[in-house]
Amino acid sequence: MQDPAQDNNPRQDKNNDTWSGRFNEPVAELVKRYTASISFDHKLAVFDIQGSLAHAQMLAACNIISSQDLKDIQRGLAQIENEIIAGEFAWSVDLEDVHLNIEKRLTALVGDAGKRLHTGRSRNDQVATDVRLYLRHSIDDLLGLVRALQIALLDLAENHTNTIMPGFTHLQVAQPVSFAHHLMAYFEMLKRDTERLHDCRKRVNRLPLGAAALAGTSYPIKREYVAELLGFDGVCENSLDAVSDRDFAIEFTACGALIMTHLSRFSEELILWMSPRFGFIDIADRFCTGSSIMPQKKNPDVPELVRGKTGRVNGHLVALLTLMKGQPLAYNKDNQEDKEPLFDTVETLTQTLRIYADMIGGITVKPEAMRNAALQGYATATDLADYLVRKSLPFRDAHEAVALAVRFAEQRGCDLGDIGLAELQQFSALIGEDVYQVLSLEGSLASRNHTGGTAPNQVASAIAKARASLSK
Repeated sequence: MQDPAQDNNPRQDKNNDTWSGRFNEPVAELVKRYTASISFDHKLAVFDIQGSLAHAQMLAACNIISSQDLKDIQRGLAQIENEIIAGEFAWSVDLEDVHLNIEKRLTALVGDAGKRLHTGRSRNDQVATDVRLYLRHSIDDLLGLVRALQIALLDLAENHTNTIMPGFTHLQVAQPVSFAHHLMAYFEMLKRDTERLHDCRKRVNRLPLGAAALAGTSYPIKREYVAELLGFDGVCENSLDAVSDRDFAIEFTACGALIMTHLSRFSEELILWMSPRFGFIDIADRFCTGSSIMPQKKNPDVPELVRGKTGRVNGHLVALLTLMKGQPLAYNKDNQEDKEPLFDTVETLTQTLRIYADMIGGITVKPEAMRNAALQGYATATDLADYLVRKSLPFRDAHEAVALAVRFAEQRGCDLGDIGLAELQQFSALIGEDVYQVLSLEGSLASRNHTGGTAPNQVASAIAKARASLSK
């Protein structure tokens, strides 16, 4: 595709005769380039053509244009779409945006029929429709990518229901957990992300076309017919709101920011786990780079960039909120600035989700290192407290007794499970020989045998349930 910033289209003159009759002098070149959006909104071209075809079909059905006009418009738009797909369409900055570029080319191809296409609509409702069509399509693609990442997580988790690692709070060893259980926490985050995208899609999928500039149109149009042709669930009910609403774009970007936040958190853990200080995993070489000076380095560039790109998407959310906060009804030129943040959010999410699924599939897990780490930090201390409670000791008393036992173990430089029975009994006479079962890592995991717990059988059940949910 030709760079839209370059203006060398021999088919188009330098005056925008779409509206220039109102003015005594041409737009200054600096203003023309400052206000033009064609350098980025050409991404909407295919969706603009979809909307125009449906609009033309409705106009013909309502006898506003002739059946011959409709045929000419359909023929011309089909040729334009082929030119765009082939990269042969010549974009012009002089024509400001994707809509006028396509309209001008259509008129050159089919004559007056091209000029009649814009009957009963404005660029205000036209662009709002294009953006909704684009975003609906993008959401559908992203839902598929989220699902692929969820499958990659399940594939990895399925092999590690019995792999024990330390669970952390405050980045301090807290309790033993199954590595699969840890992974499934991210599956749940992505599940919520999917629900949010589906919900957002419902509000995206409303048709603004027919609202015209802001007040509707005097032509006898059938908006519901256009909505049906384009697969919208219904129409935007208020013409002022229809052309000025960008809530759907903000909501989508908020969904995107949450997806990136979840992946950023996961990335932080992957980076830590890959560090020799942890040594829990290794990330495949194809997702890492080396150092220009330190030959031993293997840097986790992909997860680091995911953390960085999260700030980028968060920034787009703030930009869109700020863009809209001071606008009076109805449409304002400010709204031209909605597209670049939205387009970049979609692109960033698409690339990130695609590479993340591949990266998860290339992770090598080191179970022994995880287990050794879980043996540090007295991860089974809560299990000892629960053991004493089951022996009828009040929890607060059990908590105090175990805290004293941990202090004793620290002074001895050993784990709780390494303390002899007689020494343990000095902290509570309720402690018996069966205590060592609860002080083992496997015993700790097995005891959390309830829905949402980290017992291996519960984790395996959660994985099976998750797979079933993805097949629906």
